[in-house]
Amino acid sequence: MKIRILAVGRLKEAYWKAAEAEYLKRLSPYADVTVEEFEDLPTPASASAVFGEEIKEKEDAKILSKLKPSDFVVLLDLGHDEPDSLSLAKKLADWERKSGANLIFILGGSLGLSQSLKKRGNASLTLSQLTFTHAMARVILLEQLYRSYKILNHEPYHK
Repeated sequence: MKIRILAVGRLKEAYWKAAEAEYLKRLSPYADVTVEEFEDLPTPASASAVFGEEIKEKEDAKILSKLKPSDFVVLLDLGHDEPDSLSLAKKLADWERKSGANLIFILGGSLGLSQSLKKRGNASLTLSQLTFTHAMARVILLEQLYRSYKILNHEPYHK
């Protein structure tokens, strides 16, 4: 299985980079997982809602240009299904079946996802109702993918 994570924003701190590298290594027996970063555009504090939509459209246009029609796209977005780890493992197995070989997870910028990208998504996932930094959300996604594969393969995972 090939999984791509397309993320607006870069990991800046060494500890987030190390955590990402660790989970990518742990995931390697189960799937070919890669992360591609996209520039997050600056958002002035006084930005209007219209200006915010323009920023989202510009950020997401770069992501949309990387997608193929055959890609199965899972959007990380607030206000959607928030599964527990067992349910996420079942969803991952289902998404893998539906995707064929190309499963894409998308983490948008700080303003969220554009309507264009939301229309392109095949499924949506909310990690938590809590607010996380984008770096933290990325590492949590990787950890949950790893946990899901451990569950699907009936392997123990430290609790």
